[in-house]
Amino acid sequence: MLVIAFKRSHLVTNIVTLAGIGLSFVLLFFSLPGSPRRITPLMIIDGYAIFFTGLILAAAFVLSVLSYGYLEKRGGDHEEFYLILLIATFGSAILVASGHFASFFLGLEILSISLYALIAYPRNAEKNIEAGIKYLILAAFSSAFLLFGMALVYAEVGTMEFVKIATAAVTIGTGNLFILAGLVMITIGIGFKLAVVPFHMWTPDVYEGAPAPVTAFIATVSKGAVFALLLRYFTKADIIHAYGPLIVIFTVVSVSSMIVGNLLALLQDNVKRILAYSSIAHLGYLLIAFQAGGKLAITAVTYYLVAYFLTTVGSFGVVTVLSGRAREAENIEDYRGLAWRRPWISGVFTMMLLSLAGMPLTAGFAGKFYIALAGVGSFLWLQVVVLAVSSSIGLFYYLRIINVMYSGHLRGEKAHTPVSSLSIAAGLALAFVTALVILLGLYPSPLIEVIRRTSAGLI
Repeated sequence: MLVIAFKRSHLVTNIVTLAGIGLSFVLLFFSLPGSPRRITPLMIIDGYAIFFTGLILAAAFVLSVLSYGYLEKRGGDHEEFYLILLIATFGSAILVASGHFASFFLGLEILSISLYALIAYPRNAEKNIEAGIKYLILAAFSSAFLLFGMALVYAEVGTMEFVKIATAAVTIGTGNLFILAGLVMITIGIGFKLAVVPFHMWTPDVYEGAPAPVTAFIATVSKGAVFALLLRYFTKADIIHAYGPLIVIFTVVSVSSMIVGNLLALLQDNVKRILAYSSIAHLGYLLIAFQAGGKLAITAVTYYLVAYFLTTVGSFGVVTVLSGRAREAENIEDYRGLAWRRPWISGVFTMMLLSLAGMPLTAGFAGKFYIALAGVGSFLWLQVVVLAVSSSIGLFYYLRIINVMYSGHLRGEKAHTPVSSLSIAAGLALAFVTALVILLGLYPSPLIEVIRRTSAGLI
């Protein structure tokens, strides 16, 4: 903010942003505690919080790199974009370290309010404004559910700390209607933030209307931070299995998200909307391991989130670098013949789509394998069967995009994708993400070991 006050320069602001995020990431290695530390009753700094903060910072770094070229094409002053992006990243970091309802809500609102502005950026585009207003209304609606649920739980247990709430909830018993109603309302509020069925209505319109880098941020950092918080909150004392109705709710939401997300994606011709419905299905997959509980489930959820971050950032990164000044490369026809005009970018996009589909030798395959393993280990046969069937459905629309990229030249059809220059920084960012997707698919063991060490304190 001070740099912007002294000199308006898009390049300087981008460099300062990247330097700040990079320095923060490096400092995480020096702040890793031997045992969990409480920063006031609100925050818990442990291996779990450090790991997810690092993941959030890494995603924000790559998206900041990709945003520079995207915004440069549009002209004007864009320094405030990075300021808001940093505030949203800060709110996400608060979420993953929260151990209290107060920090939970503050982190969520810092993130959400920043997203209102990012989605509606630039403010002279009608579609962006419409998407921002839709997200604003539904996010405020979900916050009301969240606050009411917190109030009911607090009224009954007399504390807002996650650990004490979990202990008190088990002590009071599973038949308490106030706690059950509060937990259900909190689940509804979080369901809106995660965009799982039936709280998914805003997702396709917001994904389509927001700028491509912002869409990537919503799909990864925003949802990942909320899911990390959800995992910490419900894992302490195994609340989800203590209350029968919660098991039913999460089962219905998980199965519905996998089926509805994949089926609706089949009907789309807009790449951003396809990825929007795909993200709904992927959150349904994550809920399988979340329901399973235990050490394997935490490992499966965390690994899948890493794979999901990489593939989603890579996918929207391709959309970002291909987008021109007038409009974004969001229609599926924009990609016809891309492999013959931009083989490097089409190769990156192909790898990302195959990973999202869960094909072998990609991070997505290893992630789905661990999700299925956690589900089978907890006898969640219905969810595992739906996972297999819905993944097969999802393979169709991913291959449809790949087919379009490789088919135009053979038919003599004209490609619609604009040939814009790819900056060295953006090219390196996409190459790095692609390499990680392949590496984690071939050799996931090191990451699995890191996840097990950092998340050991949750159980």
